[in-house]
Amino acid sequence: RPRVRCLSWLPREQVALFLQATPHRDISRRIAAFRYELRGDWLARPALPAASLAGEGACRPCNDTEILMAICTSDFVIRGSIRSVSNDAELQESIIGVSTTRIHRQKFPLFQVGGRLGRPAGSIRTPLRCGVKPGPGTFLFTGWLHFGEAWLSCAPRYRDFQRIYEGARRMHQNPCEFPMD
Repeated sequence: RPRVRCLSWLPREQVALFLQATPHRDISRRIAAFRYELRGDWLARPALPAASLAGEGACRPCNDTEILMAICTSDFVIRGSIRSVSNDAELQESIIGVSTTRIHRQKFPLFQVGGRLGRPAGSIRTPLRCGVKPGPGTFLFTGWLHFGEAWLSCAPRYRDFQRIYEGARRMHQNPCEFPMD
C-alpha cells in the first residue's frame, strides 16, 4: 500500500508539486500514477475534515452535536456491525471490517454487496492508537473518504443515535432530515 504524505502551507504562500521520474534502460512500458487531494481550509493539519488523525480528538467519542452534523455532512453513513478488526502496525491503522444492514448514504462505492448473507460489506480505517475492538451490536458509522479509503469520524451505537436524533427532533434542533425506521 502506498504511503501518504501530507503537506500544508499558510495563506498566500505559493506551493508547487514537483514530480521526478528516473529513466530506466529497460524500454518496456512503465506506468506511474499518483493521487492528490487539495483542501481549502488552509490550516496546518492533516487533510481530513474529521478531528485530526494526529490530534488528541481522533479517538474520543463524538458528542451529540457532532453526531447530528456527521449524519448530514459525511461521505458515508452506514448502519451495521463490526465483523472484524485488524491492525497494521507499520501504517499505525486499525481496519474495521463492517457488515452493513443499511447504507443511508455513500458518495463513493465503498460498501458493496459480497459480504456474508449477501449484505454489503466494507472496511473503515481509524488510528491504531484508538484501540478499536470488535464487539456486538449495531452501530451508525460515519466518516470521510481519504485517498480512496473510508476513515471513521463517529460511530455511536444505533440505539444511542436514535435517542439523540429523536431528542433533537422534538426540540427542532436537527441540522438535517434523516430516515428513521
